[in-house]
Amino acid sequence: GICAIVASIVTGVPVKWVEDRMENLSTTSFARDYHMTAEIAAKNDGTVTGLKVHVLADHGGFDACADPSKWPAGFFNIVTGSYDFPAAHLEVDGVYTNKAPGGVAYRCSFRVTEAAYCIERAMDILAQKLDMDPADLRMKNFVKAEQFPYHSALGWEYDSGDYHTAMQKAMDTIGYRELRAEQKAKQEAFKRGETREIMGIGVSFFTEIVGAGPSKNCDILGVAMFDSAEIRVHPTGSVISRMGTKSQGQGHETTWAQIIATEIGIPAADIMVEEGNTDTAPYGLGTYGSRSTPVAGAAIALASRKIRNKAQMIAAHMLEVSEYDLEWDVDGFQVKGNPQARKSMKEIAWAAYHAPPPGMEPGLEAVSYYDPPNMTYPFGAYLCVMDIDVDTGVPRHVASMRWM
Repeated sequence: GICAIVASIVTGVPVKWVEDRMENLSTTSFARDYHMTAEIAAKNDGTVTGLKVHVLADHGGFDACADPSKWPAGFFNIVTGSYDFPAAHLEVDGVYTNKAPGGVAYRCSFRVTEAAYCIERAMDILAQKLDMDPADLRMKNFVKAEQFPYHSALGWEYDSGDYHTAMQKAMDTIGYRELRAEQKAKQEAFKRGETREIMGIGVSFFTEIVGAGPSKNCDILGVAMFDSAEIRVHPTGSVISRMGTKSQGQGHETTWAQIIATEIGIPAADIMVEEGNTDTAPYGLGTYGSRSTPVAGAAIALASRKIRNKAQMIAAHMLEVSEYDLEWDVDGFQVKGNPQARKSMKEIAWAAYHAPPPGMEPGLEAVSYYDPPNMTYPFGAYLCVMDIDVDTGVPRHVASMRWM
């Protein structure tokens, strides 16, 4: 870029720099320059007993983006993955070099992606050494459903999961056992010289760590990563809501309106979502790392519930009953046992500005700051089947299956 400017000044004519996507990714930023060494201790039956990992993480000349964690390689300590390791040791060395700035998540979360690759590659090697089916080895060592919430050896608390079911459904969907039999038959045919094609079956399972937000785990330069939401119900029953997130194409406007609609019964079409305007947006740490819904979305839900709680008191005053005699029903409150006696949220909104209960502050709005108690831990199974011509390396057939 600088050279193009100088060249334009020197020559006196416009100079344009043009690069393709690969050139841009390789020269302006990078994410995946990790050198990972993993050792697994296991019994002869395949039961894992320990994990030891060392990582040399190249950060380039400097970090290209704010790191939402306190460690040199982010959340790499999710490297125990989906497996019940009773003991684990992880050491990460983050280094700065003369390369372009590092740490750019141009496709999926860096740090976490490398950790998933590290443990899955190590499990495949272990399966080869023990002459075990890689899917069976994983099933043998998955954290069991009854173990959740599960505390990993490297300090995380996995909130929930059912890894065995996810893997089994993926295997059943593609006919995994039948494919293994077909693969063996093709290997035998290849050895006899009857075909030049070989079949490969890839197995992978991941547990990710996302929802960056808990102040105990996450900050950017010391600034806590919780989010907030502001919601105001107008006298007419319409809503304006403001968040500190910014949609990048995920459809936040729809999701946020649906959360509010579910919580307070006002149709999504009557809800205006405003985000990304720094003149009016409330506190928030942005959109990335799969954090918007579990952090900002939760703040939106809690703010909505504050509004609903106040609305219940207003409805009780309007219906001349105790607020404890009311129950919520879709878009308003009704008297228990007498559904004909009810007030909709639209009626309640008008009353909040027109005739609130004596001593109650008028209006119907709320602000919520949400500091999550934990990260979130999504998981899933991937299976891939590929036929390859050994002479040309050209894939003949490729099929993949994902179950999350």
